[in-house]
Amino acid sequence: HGDHGPAWIGYGEYSKSGRTIYFNDRAFQSSRGKGIGANFFDLESGEEYWISGVKKDGSDRHWAGGGVVGVQDIAVEEYLGVRGCDQLDSTYHQVVRLTEGDVKDRIQRLENGEG
Repeated sequence: HGDHGPAWIGYGEYSKSGRTIYFNDRAFQSSRGKGIGANFFDLESGEEYWISGVKKDGSDRHWAGGGVVGVQDIAVEEYLGVRGCDQLDSTYHQVVRLTEGDVKDRIQRLENGEG
């Protein structure tokens, strides 16, 4: 995928320690500056991701990326408010339903050496 891979805007959740972000049935931790063009990595796959906050000007993809950005269905209204827009521009955005799963349980088992 590289810089043109999937991109989403939606609600994530931090772990109690604040070191892990849970989003779209995945768990991400900071690469602490060791990533190649990324600032987080998927704890299960090792894939690198760029994670940041929403940009008011709509530049929500990594600077080197391109393509449509998925906006989580339950986040559309708040995203439009941040952007000061009335509707999404389908050239740049599409409404998506993100995956919910047992990522927290999977990561806990992984960290405890249970597989």
